[in-house]
Amino acid sequence: MRNAGLVGNWVIVGDSLCVQSADGSRYCPSADVIYRFAVEQQEVAGLPSVHQGAAADLSFSRFPLTLELRIETVPHAGPYGLKAIVYAIGPGVSVQVNNAIGRESDHTVVDGRWYPLAAGCLDDMRKVLREAGIDSDSFITLRQYISLKVVAAKRPEIRDVSNGAMSANRQHADETGDVPPAFNGTLYPYQKNGLKWLRLLLSQQLGGILADEMGLGKTVQIAALLAGESQPGKKPSLVIATGTLLENWRRELERFAPGLKTLVHRGAKRTGVPGELAACDVVISSYDTVIRDLSLFRQIDWNVVVLDEAQAIKNADSKRALAVKRLPRRHALAVTGTPMENRLSDLWSIADFSLPGLLGDRQRFEQQFSNDEQGAEALEPLLSPILLRRRVADVANDLPPRIDIPQALELTEKQAQAYEEIRRSTIAEYGGSATIVALTHLRMFCAHPALVGAEYDDLLQASPKYERLTEILEEILARGERAIIFTSYNAMTDLLVSDLSRRFAIPLFYIDGRVPIDDRQATVDRFSAVASGAVLVLNPRAAGTGLNVTAANHVIHYNLEWNPAVEDQASARAHRRGQTRPVTVHRLFFVGTVEEVMDDRLRFKRSLAGKAVVGTDGSETDLADIAIALAKSPVRRG
Repeated sequence: MRNAGLVGNWVIVGDSLCVQSADGSRYCPSADVIYRFAVEQQEVAGLPSVHQGAAADLSFSRFPLTLELRIETVPHAGPYGLKAIVYAIGPGVSVQVNNAIGRESDHTVVDGRWYPLAAGCLDDMRKVLREAGIDSDSFITLRQYISLKVVAAKRPEIRDVSNGAMSANRQHADETGDVPPAFNGTLYPYQKNGLKWLRLLLSQQLGGILADEMGLGKTVQIAALLAGESQPGKKPSLVIATGTLLENWRRELERFAPGLKTLVHRGAKRTGVPGELAACDVVISSYDTVIRDLSLFRQIDWNVVVLDEAQAIKNADSKRALAVKRLPRRHALAVTGTPMENRLSDLWSIADFSLPGLLGDRQRFEQQFSNDEQGAEALEPLLSPILLRRRVADVANDLPPRIDIPQALELTEKQAQAYEEIRRSTIAEYGGSATIVALTHLRMFCAHPALVGAEYDDLLQASPKYERLTEILEEILARGERAIIFTSYNAMTDLLVSDLSRRFAIPLFYIDGRVPIDDRQATVDRFSAVASGAVLVLNPRAAGTGLNVTAANHVIHYNLEWNPAVEDQASARAHRRGQTRPVTVHRLFFVGTVEEVMDDRLRFKRSLAGKAVVGTDGSETDLADIAIALAKSPVRRG
């Protein structure tokens, strides 16, 4: 055995074979040097004999080990209990490699045997760790976890063996889950967990997808988050919704976060000055307005951009999707009850807004994930860290048996003018002697302009209320659930039956005064026997009492009733003894119209009934309410 001079002794430091000099200093030769010296027995200057010190007790492998990064569950390892641990692996060998970022040696000693690491694998692993922001063997954060998951999709040497621990722990990871003082409301426990999760995303500079089922209060969770974000020095946030929901968002933020300076940006008189938007806490606008005013919106550095009904950007090539993805933003949150409507690529487009790069480019995504159950299973671990979806069945114990969702809608400017003409002609005809009957044409117009003679090729484009109805039904029917739609007008029933059955290709039934009494229960029975999604259209006076329709767990009041008792009796068709699921009651009404007065009337009378005041349906209030209803105008001013 050759030796170019005794310069120290071989020692093992941790898992590395090193040379220790007489003065106590140490250095670790490279794997290539040790391999040539100990295995190939070449002359290498400056190394002690292979028979000296720790080396004398080692055997030397000719076969290198490769490196593998595993995301593992480790008790008490940070808020998520996860660490990224590097292993050296080979035939019969799997051993942890300590301090992959800072280690000097590219070899390891395992159970008395020395192994070289494959050429370049340590540098590659260091690059992966550094790109994920990991610089030590400490626990990993949510952002680091997601970064590793993105890389893992392309590199087999990175594996998540945590069995979904991140998804299981994420709801409880944030210890600062108190409801912000600026929030004026009460959150159910699952909503508090949702708020914690949203805060966690923002703390990690991440975006996400809030995909709770309908009725679980996605809007209120976002309102609570935005209330906490409205602090001095914070940039404004932007809520983008379908045009039908702008007024509803304004009201919900006014109700739950009254301290926020909120602006609805829409209409012909909207501002073109960036500073006016930047001066707000929250700006609310529609997808179509954002497309038109994209240059204006891009001049503002937004804090949180929220997409409501985010399935609106499921088509990645649509103008909507392309526009919102160009907005400057610190955080991006997609809110949708139907994150995937038709294809897995729907999810790609939404995730591409929430966290660009998470799922790679679209072409690679479509090649990697087939549009079937197998593809969905493969996608789930990648998407689950940034997607929170709770179902009504999951949180039923936290829910009241009935969930009321009033939805305030706005007429378009053209429709508002048409409503105004009917209102003025009603005043001219009836004046101070107007009765409830005098309001009929106004109420029918609110149901749909076609009911008062207007002609339209597409019912959907003719009425924001009808558009919102179809949006609600899309989510209900996608889950295979059943809904009751209440309307007072036979003509509206006919429109619903003919259009919805064609639009959704579902069984659709109806009961109104034209259906013989003896046939009504049989109609309910046929509706209840449908195993998948179905709709039953009911007139509240023909079917508002007596019938039991507990097969439906969704009630939609398409047009409101003047007498609150009639509406409550109608809702009781589904919300009654025998119902095993929480019932969601949607109430659709137009602001600035007779329907807003009817909504105010209902809430007021319910508040009186809650205080045990009798006589709340007295006719003496009708004349005053009718006068208010006739005075209401949807025509925008100012």
